[in-house]
This record gives sequence, C-alpha cells and structure tokens, in this order.
Amino acid sequence: MGARAALLFAMTLALAGAIAPARAAPPWTIVTADDSELTRRIERDLYARLAPIVRLPQHVTVAIGPVALRRAITLRKEQAMVFSAYTSSQVLHQVMAAADEPYVSGIYAEPGPAEQLQLVALLYRRPVAVAAIVGPEAEFLSALAPGLMYQRLPEEGGDINQALNKVAQAPVLLAWPDRAVFNSENVRNILLSTYRHGQGVIGFSADMVSSGALATTYSTPEDINTQVAEMLAQYAATGQLGPPRFPRYFRTAINEGLARSLKVPVSEAARRFARRPGGAQ
Repeated sequence: MGARAALLFAMTLALAGAIAPARAAPPWTIVTADDSELTRRIERDLYARLAPIVRLPQHVTVAIGPVALRRAITLRKEQAMVFSAYTSSQVLHQVMAAADEPYVSGIYAEPGPAEQLQLVALLYRRPVAVAAIVGPEAEFLSALAPGLMYQRLPEEGGDINQALNKVAQAPVLLAWPDRAVFNSENVRNILLSTYRHGQGVIGFSADMVSSGALATTYSTPEDINTQVAEMLAQYAATGQLGPPRFPRYFRTAINEGLARSLKVPVSEAARRFARRPGGAQ
C-alpha cells in the first residue's frame, strides 16, 4: 500500500470511529464506600453479573454497604431507584424510615429468620423454645418471626445480662445483628453466658460461629450478587422491584465441637442444609 493510500485508509478508520455511536451507559450504577479487597471482589463480580442487563424501567444505584447506601440516597436523582446490598435489616429500615420508601429496595445482609428456624429444627429434631433479644430500634424483627420468646431491651446500653437471664430457660437463642444487643464489646460475654446456660446460639454470620455460636446459615458475596442480578432482571422484565428481602441463597456453618459439648447431635441433613443458585443443594 502506497503512502497516499495508507493515509486515506487511516483517515477512513478515524472517521468511522468518530461517527460510530457511543456505547450506551448501563442503566445501573454500583456505589461503594471503601477500597478494601473484599469490596473490590464484590464490585468486580457484581459488574459481571449485571452486564447483560441493558435496560431498566428506571436507573438503579446498587449500594454496597450502609455508608454507600446513605451516599446513594443523598445523591439520588429524581425517578432513580436505590438498591441496598450488604446492609443489615435494622440499618436499612432506619434509612427507609427517613426516606421515601417506594424507591428503596434491596437484600438484607443477615440470614432470614425462616431459614434459621429451619436450621434449629434440623439440629434439635424436636420442638424447642427459641428466644431472641431485641433493642428499641429493632421491634420490627418480632413481626418477621412470630412465636419466639422475645426479651426487649428498653434502651440501647440496657442490662444485657439481665435480659440473658430472663431467657436462660430457652434451649436456643436466635441472634439478630442488632447493635443494641450484639456489639464488639459484649458478644464474647453473651456467648460465654449462653454456654453456661447450656443454650445454643444461632448466630448471624459464619464468623460468629467461629467465635462460639452453635450454627448459622450464611451467604457468600457470590450468593448475594446472584440474587441482586436476579432481582434487577425481574425488574427489567416486569417493572416491579418489590420490597427488601432476606438472602435467598445460603449454606450452613456449624460449630461441631460446641455441638458435642451441648449434646446436640449434628445430622448430615443439618450439615448439608443449603440453597444454592441453580437449585443445587
């Protein structure tokens, strides 16, 4: 190819690039509040799962964690939706109470009470009383799991030992991620107290099981991200996003040593209790 022909060819390519339509921005945005390795892992995986969604009834901002959620609501543009992930039900309810609820949806960070109670049934294999302690800002939780033996703290910083003593007769304590009850300062004390009472604590994270809770269901970032993509795909198809909900996909962690100490025989059904994307168990 001669110099003149090469120049014309290069100009043709440049012109074609200049007039080619720009790739449309996706109808969703992911907002984060930190640059940790876990957050980057969540963000990368979520981008890949949301990439096929190219059209939504309204723009959706997916907020990773509570700080990002508050930022997304502050920066929200008219008619945009905010989708919360990796934020507890307590915090999300507080945020929604201060905002216009119809434009906020999401997936709670903690396990659903229905699955936790199913796990209790698999572990104990007989009817047992299940207690729960809730603080003043988590009263809504009692409506999610009726029939439990509830003990309420009248205020944040209330006497947790007194509350524990009042539910000591229940074989199981169901833990919620309620800051008025469980925090970094008292969780060890709670787990020691329940152990002395012979209670099994159904925790709200795998880390809590490692620290001394009996068992929990828990969801990985990939589990949560799969559900986020499914809900936004449903929003694209139906125009309905629906209210916040608990994680659909989960697996189970059991503290086998503690189970033996509490004389709770762990069955294979309890160990395998899970719901995986694609129907795998």
